[in-house]
Amino acid sequence: MDPDRVLEGLDPEQLEAARALRGPVCILAGAGTGKTRAITHRIAHAVASGVAAEQQILAVTFTTRAAGEMRGRLRALGAPRVQARTFHAAALRQLSYFWPQVVGGPAPTLIDSKLQVVGRAARDCGVDTDRTTLRDLASEIEWCKVTQVRPADYERAAAKAGRTAPMAPVEVARVFEGYEEIRRERNLLDFESMLELTAAMLAERPEIAERVRDQYRYFVVDEFQDVNPLQKLLLDAWLGDRDDLCVVGDPGQTVYSFAGATPAYLTRFAAAYPHATVVRLVRDYRSTPQVVRVANEVLKRGRPATGGTDQPLELLAQRPDGPDPSYTEYDDEPAEASAVARRIAALIDAGTPAREIAVLFRTNSQSAAYEQALSDAGIAFTVRGATRFFDRQEIRQAVHTLRGARQGGGGDPLAGSVRPLLASLGLTPEAPEGRQARERWESLSALAQLADDVAVQRHRGGCAAPGPDGAPPRPAAGPLPETCACGRPYTATLDDFVEELEARVATEHAPEMEGVTLASLHAAKGLEWDAVFLVGLTEGTLPIVYAETDEQVEEERRLFYVGATRAREYLAMSWALARSPGGRKGRRPSRFLDGLRPASPSLASGRRDRARPGRTVRCRICGNTLTDAAERKVARCADCPADYDEALLERLKEWRRNTAQRLGVPAYVVFTDATLQAVAELEPSDVSGLSRISGVGAVKLERYGEAVLALCAGEEPPAPEEEGEHDGG
Repeated sequence: MDPDRVLEGLDPEQLEAARALRGPVCILAGAGTGKTRAITHRIAHAVASGVAAEQQILAVTFTTRAAGEMRGRLRALGAPRVQARTFHAAALRQLSYFWPQVVGGPAPTLIDSKLQVVGRAARDCGVDTDRTTLRDLASEIEWCKVTQVRPADYERAAAKAGRTAPMAPVEVARVFEGYEEIRRERNLLDFESMLELTAAMLAERPEIAERVRDQYRYFVVDEFQDVNPLQKLLLDAWLGDRDDLCVVGDPGQTVYSFAGATPAYLTRFAAAYPHATVVRLVRDYRSTPQVVRVANEVLKRGRPATGGTDQPLELLAQRPDGPDPSYTEYDDEPAEASAVARRIAALIDAGTPAREIAVLFRTNSQSAAYEQALSDAGIAFTVRGATRFFDRQEIRQAVHTLRGARQGGGGDPLAGSVRPLLASLGLTPEAPEGRQARERWESLSALAQLADDVAVQRHRGGCAAPGPDGAPPRPAAGPLPETCACGRPYTATLDDFVEELEARVATEHAPEMEGVTLASLHAAKGLEWDAVFLVGLTEGTLPIVYAETDEQVEEERRLFYVGATRAREYLAMSWALARSPGGRKGRRPSRFLDGLRPASPSLASGRRDRARPGRTVRCRICGNTLTDAAERKVARCADCPADYDEALLERLKEWRRNTAQRLGVPAYVVFTDATLQAVAELEPSDVSGLSRISGVGAVKLERYGEAVLALCAGEEPPAPEEEGEHDGG
């Protein structure tokens, strides 16, 4: 490779990142700024310049999809032997290789899901659970393991972190301890233990650490804002005393703090490595200026992620103007879903491919209304996170067919050869009627589309007519012609495609499906579409009802930012005032829309925003400034004596228990223990005093305020009105 040619087409900031080949490098990359392009060109430049050999480079990502995309780009840049893996895949490979030498005996069985083992541990402890509680327990155990919290330390650690446990903390600790005992007895390995054992192996066996560090000398870590303490422990074990480390991330996209991730490793990187090169990528090539304006405004109204002191990255739009984002209020959820389906149909009729449209929501439970609305409108859709692509029967058959065809004609040109092979399995020129037949057709169509994409990727390097992203142009729909617009034929073969396909099967790197995407905001991270509908934007949903501390609300704000920045051109935001037709219209638009939508209140209008930057909370006993979330909630240092009315706290808990049973929700959804304790300690006498307690938002104030104030006054709470809905807000 020519080192200079590798750098062609990079903007000034990307070029600065790609030329920083030695020592610690930190790339702060805003949404849509071409971070994958920057780091893959940096890796290829390091190889072409002789700074690092391909086999000595380890690029770490967080998803198999991102790893697959990185490998594809590196192949196109002439560096196919660079290892691009997730933390877990890299750790499993090393642990499996050294297991006979380090431990011996049968290797442990890797478990994909903790639920079965957690359920057994709960039964052994005499703890009653349903499936929802089991999932919450499994998540809590994962948090413990990635933050290196042991069962005996759980109660203290959970209180310090301000976590809302799915049951009494002492019970969580017992189930956690039982889970670990069962796992060890049965020789089971979960993903967290895999990382922990690999790090321990490198720490305790110097000869193995030396072999691994001799193999990998050059590291790149993507999405560094999402690294958790356990992953950082493993990364440090890989590095040893070296500093050839490049980290890439965006503090504004930190959305996994609840699972133990911390942006502090990214935001404090320059402090940890004073000689580090820091590059800021801010040119947004993804979104129109109108979408970028929304994104910048959302983050500007918040505060930096935990551990950060800098202002958020302000994106600079590079695309031409597009339509203004829309803000729409509906009477109820079905009306919102039906209207969104109609608007999607109009976009498709106007030429936007269905695969370039997404509906994004805060929780998976919101998906059903949009599945129904799109089905009623005859619009194909896929639900991200449903049945895995390569597990589908028609895809297994297709892979088998393509492998067989490879034996007889692997050198045949790829363009024009895959679709005829898939026709025998049901791939027709037009989509068939019927949902199941259409879903099968959509899967096969995605495979055919992938074949065309492989042909385009292999052609990229010598194309004389590249598109705006450096790729050769291709038709928007239909089969790929045998010749590119540059006049040269596509030279990729069936062998090339089957090789790519087998790599994707091994890493679960599924292709994009034809059809509108339905996904949660968390599942949408790292993806993009021409048109994005952000739906259900109400208080209690975004921010979610249990986001009570300043830090939790800020994470919800960043989640909104992630959703908005998925849109290239068309961004529609909407909310419904009631769940069902005829229901009480008691919902309010999300506070994150304040100052964005026309005629909306601004943050300076007097409406209280719990996430307001700079708010200082002092202990009401000793006057010290409080920083811990649990202490801020009760406005008292943990070491200062509590002065609450125990009888009042018991009355509040009894009322909460009865209310939760009536509404059919867990008790903590009404109010957490910490919030009730704060109420008992502060004994508010009016709405203003109650509203100042962390955990009592506008929706809860409206729903429960009268009852709570009555209890504080020593009176009986009013009888609950008949409610036709409960939205958890």
